[in-house]
Amino acid sequence: MIQLITPEHHQYFTEPLHQMHRLRCRVFKERLDWGVEVREGLEVDRFDGLRPVYLLQRASDACIQGCVRLLPTTGSTMLRDVFPELLDGKAMPAGPDVWESSRFAVDMPAGNKSPSVGLSQPTFELFAGMIEFGLSRSLIDIVTVTDLRVERILRRASWPLRRIAEPRTIGSTTAVAGYLEISIEALASVRLAGEIGGPILWTPVFGAGA
Repeated sequence: MIQLITPEHHQYFTEPLHQMHRLRCRVFKERLDWGVEVREGLEVDRFDGLRPVYLLQRASDACIQGCVRLLPTTGSTMLRDVFPELLDGKAMPAGPDVWESSRFAVDMPAGNKSPSVGLSQPTFELFAGMIEFGLSRSLIDIVTVTDLRVERILRRASWPLRRIAEPRTIGSTTAVAGYLEISIEALASVRLAGEIGGPILWTPVFGAGA
């Protein structure tokens, strides 16, 4: 299940969002050793203060196993304001029909992966949830900054990244920026690859799950 938390409801989901920030700390600081800011075990950056949309992947016991952050490109974005070199001089994608995803993370026990493509079910569910969210907002693309490892994961999930420019080394990571298509066809491909039978995105009733 993918839980959608929109900006106007952040205050009602304090504990799930704290769990998300702890998960991001485990993944980005402790596992990947990125130069991210951590406070009291929580990974938080300035883009979390811009009223983003969050998607949280929850297991059957409601434990949060994955997350992603979404922001409109009409405002501040990581690609424009933090990693402009990944544009290689091209114009920053911006418009009401393109949003940016960031802080995609999955943290769960090893071994729980699809035997066919080697990806976890939470990964597939997050990808499908992103596309479902995009369709609900009439988006055509999601733009993102990622690394070559995640680019390969996207390809195996049948949701390939369309590169904006060639990858560049940033710190200890080889990063790349690109577009992810939002369409009925893209959703069908991800659902088929992940054996997802139908809609995965859940919008909670106001105040539920706090």
